Amino acid sequence: MLETLRIRNLALIDDVELEFCPGLNVLTGESGAGKSFILRALDFILGERIAADLVRPGRDKALVEAVFRLDGEELFLRRELSAKTGRSRLFINDDLGSQERLAELRPRLLMHTSQHGQQRLLSPEHHVEILDAFLSDPIVLTAQREARDALHDILARTAEVRRRMAGLQERREFLEFQLAEIRKVDPRPGEEEELLRQRDAARLVGKTRELADEAQGLLLGENGLQDTLTSLERALAGLGEADESFGEHAREVGRFRDGLSDMARDLRALDSRRGEDFDVEKVEKRLWELQQLQRKLKRSLDSIVALGEEIEENLSFLDESGLALKRLEKDEALAAGVLSQTTDALNSARQAAASDLTRGLESELVNLGFSEHLRVLVDFRAQTIHPGIDELRPRFLWVPNPGLDAQPLDRIASGGELSRFLLAVVSLRTREQLPALLFDEVDSGIGGQTLIKVAERIRHLSERQQVILITHWPQLARMADEHFAIRKEVHDGVTYTLCASLSKPERQTELARMVGEASPSIPEPGRMSGNLI
Repeated sequence: MLETLRIRNLALIDDVELEFCPGLNVLTGESGAGKSFILRALDFILGERIAADLVRPGRDKALVEAVFRLDGEELFLRRELSAKTGRSRLFINDDLGSQERLAELRPRLLMHTSQHGQQRLLSPEHHVEILDAFLSDPIVLTAQREARDALHDILARTAEVRRRMAGLQERREFLEFQLAEIRKVDPRPGEEEELLRQRDAARLVGKTRELADEAQGLLLGENGLQDTLTSLERALAGLGEADESFGEHAREVGRFRDGLSDMARDLRALDSRRGEDFDVEKVEKRLWELQQLQRKLKRSLDSIVALGEEIEENLSFLDESGLALKRLEKDEALAAGVLSQTTDALNSARQAAASDLTRGLESELVNLGFSEHLRVLVDFRAQTIHPGIDELRPRFLWVPNPGLDAQPLDRIASGGELSRFLLAVVSLRTREQLPALLFDEVDSGIGGQTLIKVAERIRHLSERQQVILITHWPQLARMADEHFAIRKEVHDGVTYTLCASLSKPERQTELARMVGEASPSIPEPGRMSGNLI
């Protein structure tokens, strides 16, 4: 049951809060007054999308809140629509909710019956949905759908195996050639980078050796720097006997020569740790092989490695695909057997449900003003869903008047007849205790005594179930337990939709307006019991 609905900043609605009663709630107003915005708000809070341009101009976002009573507890829903991004956020009991969770809840919260629903009656596909809703055991339908999905999955996998086989068979010779070329070189991931590093390292080692040898030759070779300095020191020392200042020069040369001994030691140590010793010729040869392979296959080395793995996988698949197809054929036979059994069960369940449903519909339609001679039939047509397996698909036929042949509902029914047929279906479904029923001008196309009968039926429904009814007919509106009037006005150059819950005197005024009698207008918003929206 819907207890409260609050709408803010949606189209012409500024702010409204509507309190619904458990029985019959009626919304009335002139065409174009804004009743559709109430419906859009209800659809929005229950998961439908609406455009960002429906946010009231000048506002950042629209907000719809609803309180439902479900299983004896209150369920609070809130949904916001951003004017800037068009995105919405949903909250369920103040926690961020998901559309999937809301989709699970929606069938238990509200059933929306409208002129769109009448048009759906014209589709034979919808007839299947109607009948399946009255199956005595819905598990039969679920089991058949699961069996069909399982078989379709196997068939899809079989088709994929065959498609892949066909493509690979055509390319097998080329793939084997590519794989042979790759295996001949046998590249490894990252090998080229490692070889380049080794080549650079080898070149650096060679350069180091060359410079170290040159330095040691200059320092320690025949007539090297150390021998030259020793001779220089001796000559300066001899001069020092004649002039003391040359003695100091001789000592400076000696100190410098001693420092060269440390340099010589470092050069010998460098010579002993010359680092990695690579076979440069071998490295260069391997690099050439890898480069030739890349030029031949026109790929980078890493992609060639990946290609080799892919080709091996594909060739292995080809070798094993025959066995895979045989396994899938066995799986298909088993799945087809399950589908056949579940389809037989569904066909029987539909036939049984059709018998009960047509009797119920006939009774309901007679109560809605049709002839007592009315007959509703279900024509089952076999539709092959797999070789050897036929599913019975229902299509409603009826004879609204005696003496006529049965005709498809979608061919002969008028708008008023569709309205009543839809109401009859909904009336039968209320036995499932649907939480709330929303009728949007379901009385379209009918009048006179038929309208009175429809009104009585809706009133009867409201005694068992909450009903929200949008109507232009006073015959229906006068039965309301709660009556809301909707109108549109302009204040200071701004258009508003106004809504109010009417008192008894205000209801009489609204009913008089609907009839077309001269009467005082509906009280101004300030004197109405509702809100400005």
